[in-house]
Amino acid sequence: MGHLVTLATCSLNQWALDFEGNCERIIESIRKAKAAGATLRVGPELEITGYGCLDAFLEGDTYLHSWEMFARIIDHPDCQDIVVDVGMPVRHRDCKWNCRVIFYNRKIILIRPKMWLANDGNYREMRHFTPWQRPREVEDYYLEQIVGKITGQYKVPFGDALISTRDTCLGLETCEELFTPNGPHIPYGLAGVEIFSNSSGSHHELRKLDTRINLITQATKLSGGIYLYANQQGCDGDRLYYDGCAMIVVNGNIVAQGSQFSLNDVEVVTATVDIEEVRTYRSSASRGMQASMQSPYVRLDLDTRLSRRDEDADPGYAPSETLKPRYHVPEEEIALGPACWLWDYLRRSGAAGYFIPLSGGIDSCATSIIVHSMCREVVKAVQEGNEQVIKDVRRLCAEPADSTWLPTTSQEVCNRIFHTSYMGTQNSSKETRDRAKVLAAEIGAYHTDFNFDTVITAMMNVFTIVTNFQPKFKVHGGTRAENQALQNIQARLRMVLSYLFASLLPTVRQRPGGGGLLVLGSSNVDECLRGYLTKYDASSADLNPIGSISKVDLKKFIAWARDSFDLPILDDFLTATPTAELEPITATYVQSDEADMGVTYAELSVFGYLRKVAKLGPWSMYERLLHMWGNEYSPREIYEKTRHFFYNYSINRHKMTVLTPSYHAEQYSPEDNRHDLRQFLYPSFSWAYKKMEDSVQYWESKGWTTGKAQKKSVKAD
Repeated sequence: MGHLVTLATCSLNQWALDFEGNCERIIESIRKAKAAGATLRVGPELEITGYGCLDAFLEGDTYLHSWEMFARIIDHPDCQDIVVDVGMPVRHRDCKWNCRVIFYNRKIILIRPKMWLANDGNYREMRHFTPWQRPREVEDYYLEQIVGKITGQYKVPFGDALISTRDTCLGLETCEELFTPNGPHIPYGLAGVEIFSNSSGSHHELRKLDTRINLITQATKLSGGIYLYANQQGCDGDRLYYDGCAMIVVNGNIVAQGSQFSLNDVEVVTATVDIEEVRTYRSSASRGMQASMQSPYVRLDLDTRLSRRDEDADPGYAPSETLKPRYHVPEEEIALGPACWLWDYLRRSGAAGYFIPLSGGIDSCATSIIVHSMCREVVKAVQEGNEQVIKDVRRLCAEPADSTWLPTTSQEVCNRIFHTSYMGTQNSSKETRDRAKVLAAEIGAYHTDFNFDTVITAMMNVFTIVTNFQPKFKVHGGTRAENQALQNIQARLRMVLSYLFASLLPTVRQRPGGGGLLVLGSSNVDECLRGYLTKYDASSADLNPIGSISKVDLKKFIAWARDSFDLPILDDFLTATPTAELEPITATYVQSDEADMGVTYAELSVFGYLRKVAKLGPWSMYERLLHMWGNEYSPREIYEKTRHFFYNYSINRHKMTVLTPSYHAEQYSPEDNRHDLRQFLYPSFSWAYKKMEDSVQYWESKGWTTGKAQKKSVKAD
């Protein structure tokens, strides 16, 4: 029957610095793994502390409490007779390390520090940890007394080593190490490792899961092996949503895959695999030649078997079957990722619900549909008997006297925790007001509708009395500065009114708990990139679920939600012209977002990708766009668009310093707090612009002057 072994990995909804809660979830996952017959359990990266502790990793308390929780885990009766791999921070030689601690029956086998740290984009591990730079080396770690008195150990191995059981060999990777060109799994496999584990703290980005699965399947397809991937799942207390999807892969084939988006706090994924399949897979001569040259690793002996003994053979005990990878389309990712993030944030924050100024435009519509999706997921989890969700939804939604209440529809949940408001002015249209009202009714939100022109008039009267100056909109003959000021006062007053309503609506409705509402923003990533928002306006909020999602993706999401959620009103949002409705509507003029910006949303997505992901400055971007857009625009048009983008990007960069914390979903997010660190006072890109102007003159001298000209017809010297 070969060497059959049942292995377990998991996704845990950990919360940064929630030591006791994290510990309970770890123990529950071990309990579930044992119940499934597993002999090895792998958990997420830094699962004892939660991944997102950031500068709390610089504090001694974090390390003390980690060992206190580890002592509770290793001594727990449910954590015996199974090999356990736990992620936690460790201080050693006065350095801080991101570690995996492997134990079995109250004995620590190895503390394995992370070798390659994630230190770009959303990650700053080099700020908090030291990488282990000595492959294949091990030294002594002198154990904390609180753990040593349980294990009876004074010192334990610390470093890069393998663990040999009686029947196989185990090697460990941690998150980023899988993504490096020469990951540890390569020499590990050549050194005889048959089971690889990876503890990860990997966040969700649109379309990112495909990359992760490709890396894992390719790693084991090349060298053979059994790969256990564990990940955190949920909101850790920050902008990121960790999207789970724990999986087990054998020789390039997925045999178990967990959920990517879930409200479960503990999800354990198990599979039964045959170690002999790895040995057979590795029979090629070329692999043997490379393996013979691999430098040896320290092997730590663990006197147990992971596979079943022959005398325990069961005819019904067989390897798990191969599965096709499960992916969500991007529209589903937008529906589920931010929704799960919002639910975690709400249930842990103590707030009574959410509030949003619902303008009748597509952005606030998309944010509201994400909340609707959240409510749908909550009802689904209730119907599946999820005890934690049932407890949370009763606390948030039920009347104090009704301890048995449970929702049967998403609208029931939505009505109790989601509040929308149409804040109109004389510049608002009947169409946007009606769209907002119908959408709120269909998803079940508690909706208010009012005009606040009297507030605007009162503010402007103060200015006029002080200055003896009456500003006018541009359609009435005003200057650009006057026009902008009159728009901004409307936008900023909406922010003030939003927080007023968010503070008092639960009191007005006599909702339980006494907490206020969290205000949701609805500026998409392209508007943030372009700076097409007013500082401290309705974009200033507590959270922004769509702040890292492009307008192009949001439109696709709304079209998907129209059909998947049966919301025909969304058609009206899709066909409406995007407008801020901050200027008067006349017979010849209706304000348009794209006209105001001087660039389309589709073009902004391209600029954003080239700026951040492709890492191109103005000159390099112009050169790239000559190839990308040369059949559509002339060199001069491309130059003008590039210059227009960088001018507006740079003068509005200061707005990103106060940007509402946004759900992270897109690689080109301009979010300033951590993801995209740049100055907010820019000089003119004068040298780059001169180079572009010279290039334009050159191409025009060669006859490339029209947008539709084919580049191949223009000959360069």
